[in-house]
Amino acid sequence: MAIDYQNLRNWKFEDRVDRYSARDCMIYALGLGYGSDPANESELRYVLEEETAVVPTFLATIGAPNGWAADPATGIDWLKILHGEHRMTFHAALAPAGAVRSQTRVTRVVDKGADKGALVVTVRDISDADSGAPLATVEHVSFCRADGGFGAGDASPEALPATPARAPDQVVLLATLPQQALLYRLNGDLNPVHALPHMARAAGFDRPILHGLCTYGMAARALLQACGCAVPHRLGAIAARFSAPFFPGETLRVEIWRDGDSLQFRALADERGTVVLSNGVARLAYCASER
Repeated sequence: MAIDYQNLRNWKFEDRVDRYSARDCMIYALGLGYGSDPANESELRYVLEEETAVVPTFLATIGAPNGWAADPATGIDWLKILHGEHRMTFHAALAPAGAVRSQTRVTRVVDKGADKGALVVTVRDISDADSGAPLATVEHVSFCRADGGFGAGDASPEALPATPARAPDQVVLLATLPQQALLYRLNGDLNPVHALPHMARAAGFDRPILHGLCTYGMAARALLQACGCAVPHRLGAIAARFSAPFFPGETLRVEIWRDGDSLQFRALADERGTVVLSNGVARLAYCASER
């Protein structure tokens, strides 16, 4: 079944309300490697229950309409879909416990050609479920490898900027555990390619790979560390392209270029020299607690 542009463009998602606790925030932070140095008090606040600090990218794990592309009515060959890019803009600090409302819509369906696949872009608006205050906007770009050639579509989203040609201003190295994917899957992404060796081999990998959104969250951790942000909600936005798989146990090398509060970055599997996150861009925001 081929993609029906109008049907997919007008796909209806039910609003979701999800509750989370400080424990959920701590599990997420542990999945990103926070607490690996027990003497680093600036990181311990993310993994302890007293006034828990929340990594903004935690919102990537809440309220997403997981599995919707597997509905045959979408026309998408969901077995061949890849998470291409992820873009997040943060509007307010996230409390360590609460409830959030997620409202998702399809904003673009791009036909790249019969042999080039398609892009499907969803945007998720996240707000506080009680007050209605906006918290974040999440743009998820899916690359549907087998679904091009349906003959109609939208323009591609604005391209993320290329990595600067000069040497990076800062480099952050983050070690990962061999069982890192088993930790991160506790956030709700139970795709077996991240846990079961035989499923990873069936997908073309010699062993389970780390979740792309885990490397994405680790990049956010690296940016906060490199910029010396006293509060996590200093991170105003972050976006990147998923370029290659990263394996648990490898070292993530995050290279950062800074122009004031505008940042560019990329992340590599340091031991292999392979770029796993490319075209990264981020923005720091001022907040009252740092003035």
